Amino acid sequence: MSGVASSSFFRDLTALVGKKVKVNLEGGRAYTGRLKSYETGTLSLCLTDAEDERGNTYSRVFIRGDKIVDFFQLEEGMNLRELYMEISRVFPHGDVEFLEDNNVILVLKKVKVTEKGVEGEGPIARRVKEIYDRFMAEKGAATS
Repeated sequence: MSGVASSSFFRDLTALVGKKVKVNLEGGRAYTGRLKSYETGTLSLCLTDAEDERGNTYSRVFIRGDKIVDFFQLEEGMNLRELYMEISRVFPHGDVEFLEDNNVILVLKKVKVTEKGVEGEGPIARRVKEIYDRFMAEKGAATS
């Protein structure tokens, strides 16, 4: 795998951390749960709040990468790139960074924005929070 393709693959996989996924295994077994973590060398996965195909529940399941046939994201994640574009319209060029590998937006290196919300204090954080809240409300209305 080329370096660029590999980097993109792991960036996409990292974006799934915390999301609900379904993992199909050799032999027909399957698990649904939240992707907690993965191991880059073997592509082994750790799921939390998992359920198997028979309805058995587990607080944590570790799945060897060589047993995975395929897996799927079951819920749509927040598009932070879209939010980054919204925030960039308000703040001067260069003051907003999108750290795609970490799925984080930084505003003036003081305010951190993730799928979970806005971290920071003061007038800049309040303004970013207004943009975040409006963005979330518009996206919620679009999916309702």
